[in-house]
Amino acid sequence: MMGNQNRRSFLQLGAGAVAGLSTLGHLRASVAAGKKPKALSLGMASYTFRKFPLDEALAMTRQLGLEKIAFKSMHMPLDSTPEQIGQVVEKTRAAGLQAYGCGVVYMNTEAEVQQAFDYAKAAGMKIIIGVPKPELLDATEAKIKQYDIRIAIHNHGPGDKLYPTPESVYEKVKSRDPRMGLCIDIGHTQRSGVDPTKAVKEYADRLFDIHVKDVSGSNQEGKTVEIGRGVVNIPSLLAALVGIKYDGVVALEYEKDEDNPLPGAGQSIGYLEGVLSAL
Repeated sequence: MMGNQNRRSFLQLGAGAVAGLSTLGHLRASVAAGKKPKALSLGMASYTFRKFPLDEALAMTRQLGLEKIAFKSMHMPLDSTPEQIGQVVEKTRAAGLQAYGCGVVYMNTEAEVQQAFDYAKAAGMKIIIGVPKPELLDATEAKIKQYDIRIAIHNHGPGDKLYPTPESVYEKVKSRDPRMGLCIDIGHTQRSGVDPTKAVKEYADRLFDIHVKDVSGSNQEGKTVEIGRGVVNIPSLLAALVGIKYDGVVALEYEKDEDNPLPGAGQSIGYLEGVLSAL
């Protein structure tokens, strides 16, 4: 059950978020009337709600009209037993959500690679959004073949020594098993001075997941802002995803306002829905 603070937060959504949620309602009505649904699947990276327990994270995700969620470890610990994982997955289904993946999962040892794949298998997930060390890519590829679970390696922008840009991931996976690919983090890509739209087009054949966000600047100092208020060209990005027939999830990872993320997350989803309706 949602606490009073979270109910107040939802009621405090700005005009942009309200308009966006209204757009969502119109889209649902269009689908019910037999019209073509939106071309992209929006979802939630549960890291957005990192300060909140599982039940509230699920409830807020549903309040935003989403149906898919990727779990970060604070909502389903990596050392959970299969029984504990099953309980979380069942609770997720009961909330009207699909746990489509997990991440970001860091893999610094072979034991952590094994743990990540066992975890995803127990949850019935088909994708891990992860960061295996480059020297563990052989071990990771072996697990992909064994488990038939894809891995989308996440780039973390300037300052990240392993995978700062989508290109740095692509160069390491392009000749490997086709189930090894990218999770392009739109904000970190923009902060690296790379156009996310260009990256989406260039690495389309290995693009498995998207962490969508907006940032205040195209440099290391850029910070997360509500989508539509930053420097990322969101309409161009979404049009490119539609153009490449991207069939993964566009998951909101809203890193701002960790103690009260719902208003900004609502504005961001509303903006995305509005752009998609125009497309």
